[in-house]
Amino acid sequence: MKREPRGFRYEERDGVATITLARPDRLNSLTFAIYEELRDTFAEIDHEDDVRAVILSGEGRGFCSGGDVDDIIAELFARDMKGLVAFTRVTGALIANIRKLRKPVVAAVHGATVGAGAVIALAADFRIAADTTKFGFIFPRVGLCGADMGAAYLLPRVVGLGHASELLFLGDIIRADRALAIGLVHRVVSAEALAGEARALAERLASGPAFAHAMTKQMLESEAMMSLDQAIEAEAQVQAICMMHPDFRAAHYAWNNKQPPVFEGAPFAFRDK
Repeated sequence: MKREPRGFRYEERDGVATITLARPDRLNSLTFAIYEELRDTFAEIDHEDDVRAVILSGEGRGFCSGGDVDDIIAELFARDMKGLVAFTRVTGALIANIRKLRKPVVAAVHGATVGAGAVIALAADFRIAADTTKFGFIFPRVGLCGADMGAAYLLPRVVGLGHASELLFLGDIIRADRALAIGLVHRVVSAEALAGEARALAERLASGPAFAHAMTKQMLESEAMMSLDQAIEAEAQVQAICMMHPDFRAAHYAWNNKQPPVFEGAPFAFRDK
């Protein structure tokens, strides 16, 4: 699908969609319109079978510095409670759509990755950070609750309650090595290697079993609310469904013939069109 967003760049190639925040003069800060465009784009990608993985990146000196002070913060002072909740629901819907997307998302972060930018990166399935990255859930610094856009739900699941409490209460900036140590990022590379590393990971994911990857992401999300017995039963049913998918037979055929498997492109083979 041809897409021409105004607030970021969008490209599709070899099964990978790349979303690049492109306001480098403003450290890729977000506006009302960009939040909405991103929210809608992730919802639309979920129905595009040609896209099998997504890269999120930022142009210039940083990934994303959060909400634009001039475009967003100043206007919020003029809103009543109804207007404020309408805004915060839009920002939360973006995070929800990233998590609901049944395709893996790789965040390639560098430089300033703070506020809403940190939560967007957190919502991705993989985070690769340049050694220049500075993470910060800085909401307390501006008098706001550290629990914003789903951060208090996602962050403890990624780094544990102790580290999440420290980051969300204090709003401290941490560097890439600290983020790696607490499990906030999966790997740290040089700034020069960042784009290539993210691309290689996304292409590896895109070449894998898209239907099974979709199921994996769904179960990682759903099982957080299940008991162990419920999770084991849910996985039994999901795995049986995957065994009915052509990719299972394709992998077996490739194994027997000592060749790489070629998985079916459509991740939703059983979805009604």
